[in-house]
Amino acid sequence: MKATTITLLGLAAILLFSAKSQMAHAQVDTIRVNDHRLNTAALKPGLRQYLVYFQNTKIPKMLRFWFWLRDTKIGQRNGEKVFATTQHWYGSDTISYRSGYSINRASDFAPVYHSEVINGKMGAYNWFADKVTGADSIATNTKKDFKLEFDKPCFNWNLDIETFEMLPLEAGKTFAINFYDAGFGKPTFVNYKVTGSEVLLTYNGQKIDCWKLFNESDNAGRHFTQTFWISKKAHEFLKEEDSFPGGYRYKVKMPAAAADISSRFQKP
Repeated sequence: MKATTITLLGLAAILLFSAKSQMAHAQVDTIRVNDHRLNTAALKPGLRQYLVYFQNTKIPKMLRFWFWLRDTKIGQRNGEKVFATTQHWYGSDTISYRSGYSINRASDFAPVYHSEVINGKMGAYNWFADKVTGADSIATNTKKDFKLEFDKPCFNWNLDIETFEMLPLEAGKTFAINFYDAGFGKPTFVNYKVTGSEVLLTYNGQKIDCWKLFNESDNAGRHFTQTFWISKKAHEFLKEEDSFPGGYRYKVKMPAAAADISSRFQKP
């Protein structure tokens, strides 16, 4: 990676693996799978689309764009109600394309299965309360021999947006969430602090009151911050701003009128 350029996947990996949030003076609420503290009723099925763009401070006249699609459906797996979430990340070339598929229990959002295709390589995992293992039933799985055991259940970090929409957000609260990015590192408690609220102005002039959720981390002497805007009334993830050495990343939820571009390539 060149010093002046940070790719979408590169930044995502940095933010995932380097998050060591500063402990807040206020009481920290630990979000555990077994505690059922996520409001799963707040996660509404349907397609969510996001415009993601980068701003490099050394190249102020250029922006790099991506388009993310995240589609959550309610289904059944082994007689149990689950959320099934499909992701498509589109960029300016085929290398930047990424897809994912995740299954979570509807009762507590505990991960059951996760797969992703990055640079054409499949990684698929079966997820349990005490371990994650490579799914050996998928022939193309490059992670079929993977195994990691842990002492407590954890949440799927690839579904951070959906997790934030289910948090019991209130002024002054800080949440410690045990996240794990399947196939990499180990589960990590990451702190997210409600730093206040702000009214966002949408494309049609509508004003939406939002909670601001904040995370910061340090890695190898470099400081990173993330701020997320989640609407108070509908629990919608509407906006994100990330700051990192040399630039910024922005993520904005698109209106429902945005075309579902992935449906054009699906077979009937």
